[in-house]
Amino acid sequence: MNPKQLLDWNQIDTVLLDMDGTLLDLHFDHHFWMHTVPEAYAYKKHISIRSAMAKIHKEINSHAGTLNWYCLDFWSEKLGLNIAELKRGFKDDIAVHPEVLEFLAALRAHDKKVVMVTNAHRDSLALKLEMTEIGRYFHTMISAHDLGIPKEDIRIWSEIQHIEPYDPSRTMLIDDNLKALTTAQQYGIAIPMCATYVSPKLSKIDPQGFPFFENYLEIMPR
Repeated sequence: MNPKQLLDWNQIDTVLLDMDGTLLDLHFDHHFWMHTVPEAYAYKKHISIRSAMAKIHKEINSHAGTLNWYCLDFWSEKLGLNIAELKRGFKDDIAVHPEVLEFLAALRAHDKKVVMVTNAHRDSLALKLEMTEIGRYFHTMISAHDLGIPKEDIRIWSEIQHIEPYDPSRTMLIDDNLKALTTAQQYGIAIPMCATYVSPKLSKIDPQGFPFFENYLEIMPR
């Protein structure tokens, strides 16, 4: 599905944007949780890295779709590691996707309301804002942890109205999370757009029928 055939920027007032995978290269988080955390856990518990990976990957998968999955405090307590501090040690690997800054600047130049809605923990969000220039383009940045509801839960889209009111019929959500796109669509958000290119080192997302794009130049407001 070609997003250029769907987009009429004159009909869009608000753009809700995910962060990890959508604006930032997902390889940082993927490598951190799949390798860095198991390695640190193996060292702490004096077990093999393979055993640590098996345990942690199983634990992570058991919390998929919940706020715990994204919560640094939860995993710090669960694993006995300071996850926020560990993540900070690799902050130089945080990277913005190509053309993201140009896209965000174009949204502001066209007087769109730009709102971040992320499942990321506030500590993770703060680190990524410190290491990138994306923060200055947003009117509001909302962590699902502030609301106690992940984007996989349809209730979050109405809760956001209390923080940053928006008209769903004139709103786009850009996300790589298909469950979030589904709940947004069910809520009535007019354009749930899948960002399929999450990292040059990871497979592209299958948009499963959602409008999609790979590069922000494809959907740049003109």
